[in-house]
Formats: sequence, structure tokens, C-alpha cells
Amino acid sequence: MDAINQIFAEFEFAYHNQFHKAFADAESLVIAKKYWLSSLENYLPTQIVRAAKKVIRSQDYLPSIATLVRACEEGFDLFGLPAPHSAYLEACTAPSPKREFSWSHPAVYLAGASTGWFTLANERESVAFPRFEYHYGQLCKRVMTGEELHLPVTEALPKKTERTLTAEERRAHIAQIRKELGL
Repeated sequence: MDAINQIFAEFEFAYHNQFHKAFADAESLVIAKKYWLSSLENYLPTQIVRAAKKVIRSQDYLPSIATLVRACEEGFDLFGLPAPHSAYLEACTAPSPKREFSWSHPAVYLAGASTGWFTLANERESVAFPRFEYHYGQLCKRVMTGEELHLPVTEALPKKTERTLTAEERRAHIAQIRKELGL
């Protein structure tokens, strides 16, 4: 409800005369806010507010609900995220090693890793894209709520081992590995 109140306040400042003509009395304003709230309930408050600000900057007239819904649906760029299909193509075409690639956003890398690089490289788009889109959507929701995503940091191997294993320790390790593998 706070997001709806905020965007209506911004609409009032941006479209003063149109706003007061559309919502001439307090009752019509309350009804409109309830209707907008029910139409936008599937979107995050930050997404709604950012989409409204984008619409205000680009439109001369008081926007409709449909305009704001479209702005919310297309609003990945408001958070620095590529659209789902663009992110999918980026993940599919990124060269190896994947961690070294310059990703447009960490969410693309993380969605690719969650989907599986093998799946992205070998499955048809009709199979791989829905899987990727699910993971990417989950990550986008986290970004839109304010969470900052980071690529995982791989710890470097030490330049030199502290001590070498004795022959007895090496045999014990090999025996343990054989046991685990059932050889």
C-alpha cells in the first residue's frame, strides 16, 4: 500500500491538473488506489515505484494501469538486469572458464550455474530456457528486494604445500580412495 500511495503522490506532482481532474474527490481516489493495488499486487513495491518513475520521465499524460503493468514487466533494466531471454543467450554463449567472463549481472552467472552449464550447452532452447528462466526469476526477485548478488569467490590453491606426504601416508590415501570407489 505504501508503494501505491507513493506513486499516486508522484503522479499528483507530475500530472497535477490531469490528476485532480481524474480523481476529483477523496472517494474516487480511494477507489482508484484499491483498484491499482489489486492490479499491481504481483509486483514488488520497489519494482512498482521504479517503474512509475520511469513512466513519469517518458510520458506526458497520466499513465493507465496497463502502462504501469507493462513497465513493471519490462522493468529488469531498472535494476541493471538484462531481460530473461537476453540473459539466457548470454549464459549459453559465454566462453569457458565461465567465472572469468565479464557478466552483465551476477544473476546471469548464478542462474546459468543453477541451471547447469551442460544443460545450457546441450539441450534445446525449449527445454533449457524454462529451467534457466525459473532460476533467473528467483534471483531477479532477490535483486529487486534489494539483495546484492556476488559471484562466488574461489580460493586459490597455495603456491606450495606445507609438507609432502610420506610413502606410508600416500599408500593410506590411495587405499582409502580405492575403498570409497569400491575397487
